[in-house]
Amino acid sequence: MNAYEQLLQNNKEWAAGKLSIDPHFFDNLADSQQPEFLWIGCSDSRVPANEVTGTTSGEIFVHRNIANLVVHTDINLISVLEYAVAHLKVKHVIVCGHYGCGGIKAALSNDDFHQVLNMWLRVVKDVYYKYKDEVDALPDDKQKVNRLVELNVKEQVEKLAKTSIIQKAWQERQAPILHGWVYGLADGQLHSLLKITPDSNPVDPIYIYKDLK
Repeated sequence: MNAYEQLLQNNKEWAAGKLSIDPHFFDNLADSQQPEFLWIGCSDSRVPANEVTGTTSGEIFVHRNIANLVVHTDINLISVLEYAVAHLKVKHVIVCGHYGCGGIKAALSNDDFHQVLNMWLRVVKDVYYKYKDEVDALPDDKQKVNRLVELNVKEQVEKLAKTSIIQKAWQERQAPILHGWVYGLADGQLHSLLKITPDSNPVDPIYIYKDLK
């Protein structure tokens, strides 16, 4: 059996298992989705949002990209954010990085990854430049990568707080709460780094929008 055929077989077994527990599982799932969470995570195959959080289909709305970045010109990310916040009305938005992230390692190098990936990783390089003294003071490369993973998560969460999408939702319904988490590949544990609530936006006033409609 080819690898892709195994995936199809796994799917049949998974669906049958769900129906054996709840015959109406897929009927209920097909009616609507009302997730409480938006997850912005890394594309790394070792960090599946549902599996590491112990949730099932319909509970988490997910966007993933290399190094879990929030780029204000990324229409893909922004459209997911707007749909989740304005239409699904999620209560929490989680940016989740992971220790040992390959994208972070790449951004800390001077290697050429060709134009598109170079452009993407430039966002992480800018985070490194902002915290260069702190990161460079660490004794080895592993610690440098993992600290930049944490700092990158923090920066991306604060970028969310700068968007009119989030600020408008805060104005209208005092939600969602923004979270920055890091997942440990070595222990399978999620670590909470920061939380931003509607009444504790830390960003500079120049990023605050007035009279949002």
